[in-house]
Amino acid sequence: MKKLLIVLATLGILALMAWGFDQAIFIAPTEATMGEVQRIFYYHVPHGILCYLFFSINFVASMLVLSWRRSDPARAMAADAWALCGAEVGVLYCTVNLVTGPLWARPVWGIWWTWDARLTTTLILWLIYVSYLLVRRFAAGSEMQSLAAVLAVFGAIDMPINYLANRIWRTQHPSPVLGGGPDSGLAPPIAAALGWNVLAWAVWGLAVLAIRVYLERRQQRIDSADEAAALAAD
Repeated sequence: MKKLLIVLATLGILALMAWGFDQAIFIAPTEATMGEVQRIFYYHVPHGILCYLFFSINFVASMLVLSWRRSDPARAMAADAWALCGAEVGVLYCTVNLVTGPLWARPVWGIWWTWDARLTTTLILWLIYVSYLLVRRFAAGSEMQSLAAVLAVFGAIDMPINYLANRIWRTQHPSPVLGGGPDSGLAPPIAAALGWNVLAWAVWGLAVLAIRVYLERRQQRIDSADEAAALAAD
């Protein structure tokens, strides 16, 4: 039964992603000014939105690690698994956002990159969480989790700055099309295609997150058993 549920869930996710692709490439109308290159929008924007979700998971879990590390180490270890895996998936989504942005910008703006507030704070966000993963990979000792959690706090501070950047400052990046001024908004077919792709990539990302958390928790148990065996041998 468990295998059947996994197969059905996998097929459902693949079907949802295929539907999102169909909406973005074939159903949504071609944008009058930018032409076909505008279809990158349906991948650039969802990944930009969803990296906030996974970085927020990392932040909440990191705060729980700091809260429980002395009072409840077992729960802190579980939270640490969510923090690590949330950062991993968030970095993946932020990377896609940073890659698709220049691919869209070059034919539309005539440049690959500019150091405006939105782009720069996105790059800073990516660098913070890459640093977080490097700390998790190479730092050792009991304070590694606490140091990583502090980095997660810096990432959380950058998220609202990044979100508000093109609302606060004049940027090369377009003004918000969702929740912006009175002239913002999307035509219904474009909004529908965007919504389906946000949903599809959210479900895919959450499935990857769940798998990574399961694997990380299993690795934690293996490491704990090895440590216990080493102590017993001594």
